[in-house]
Amino acid sequence: MLVYSAGSGPRFHYIVSYFIEELCGLNVSFTSDPSDLAAYDGPCICYHNEKLIPAALHISPHGLLEQEGIMEQTTVFSNWKDLPCFFLTEGDLPFDIFSASFFLLSRYEEYLPHKKDMYGRYDHVNSMAYRHNFLNIPLLDLWAVELIKLFRISKADMIPGKRSFRFIPTYDIDMAWAYLHKGIWRNAGGFLRSFLAGDLKQCRKRIDVLRGKRNDPYDVYEWLDALHLKFALKPYYFFLLAEQAGRYDKNIPLSNRHMKSLVGYHAAGYRTGIHPSWSSRNNIKIFRRETGELAALTGQTVTNSRFHYIAFSLPADYRKLIGESFSDDFSMGYGSINGFRASVSTPFMWYDLEQEKVTALRVHPFCWMDANSYYEQHYTPAQAFSEIKAYHDVVKRAGGQLMTISHNNFFSDEPGFAGWKEVYEIFLDEVVYWDL
Repeated sequence: MLVYSAGSGPRFHYIVSYFIEELCGLNVSFTSDPSDLAAYDGPCICYHNEKLIPAALHISPHGLLEQEGIMEQTTVFSNWKDLPCFFLTEGDLPFDIFSASFFLLSRYEEYLPHKKDMYGRYDHVNSMAYRHNFLNIPLLDLWAVELIKLFRISKADMIPGKRSFRFIPTYDIDMAWAYLHKGIWRNAGGFLRSFLAGDLKQCRKRIDVLRGKRNDPYDVYEWLDALHLKFALKPYYFFLLAEQAGRYDKNIPLSNRHMKSLVGYHAAGYRTGIHPSWSSRNNIKIFRRETGELAALTGQTVTNSRFHYIAFSLPADYRKLIGESFSDDFSMGYGSINGFRASVSTPFMWYDLEQEKVTALRVHPFCWMDANSYYEQHYTPAQAFSEIKAYHDVVKRAGGQLMTISHNNFFSDEPGFAGWKEVYEIFLDEVVYWDL
């Protein structure tokens, strides 16, 4: 694919390269010479106010890619190929697909003034995708599908690279066990709370687990191993390794030998990463200690991260990851609602909007998390199944990557979680099975 533009800056090169190569599956080259465009016999795009070459697809620039700095943008919406579009211009497409994609992918709106939610996160209600009802689709992936169709019509010999759908499950281990290995005082406190609430059944369960008469309800790791083997899945595990338990950090520290064994086992057989504790959020020393302990235990450099509670702010927290030599982040989604935060399912390199440069941090978007379905959206297991299947279907249609987040405690038989384990297994049996 040859793309002509009279002038090009870092924004333009970044988004066109990503869109054409990653989303459309084509190699891209650039030119600022109209004669190159006229002589080119393959698929080409004229990114200019005027259509210079009749055979080229004309996309008229909106202006965002030529701007410097961050400022409020005026957006008027229309419809293209039954998909929402904005940054309307006059060309062969009714909008500047590259500027619109850059606005969404760079998370431009998160740099503008906005309100935070109760956890200090960017509130999803601010987002364009939520306000205009396209949070539930990977809009950039779907735009790319339609763009390829246009070139197939105009260039019958053009064969784009095939994008293959992938399902990648991930797990956040916030609480490795419900009762085991928590020590006398934490178990005594839990027992007392259940007793005072009159929940004698829960008291008996805790005693039975601690006496070895039944398995800990959160210990579902062998069951997950069997699923991964059956469906040839390659998941990621993210471990919360807080030094001390707190309101938002309830896991067991890595100083516990059982926790060491659990983490070491998963690091030997799976891709793993750090789930930085809440207490490390504004304390780089704690962050480094947690990462260092994980690296020392596994003997592997820690390069994967997902922020606890999906609590991160741009650009500061992504810069922190880069400064600590992380290569991959898995936090691009919301901790308050399911959907596509960056309006895409395909991984991308993070663009630092303030510094106007592409970074070395690869961002892996997720669109579904069990905790969002349960705590935020108040879905039943049946509703959650319909939701995750819908995400699967739309991402598969776009040839993208479906990344989900699950928590081991949702697969337990603890009060409130009945049916969630079955939903996950049915999803794998009835949906993912057919992808194999």
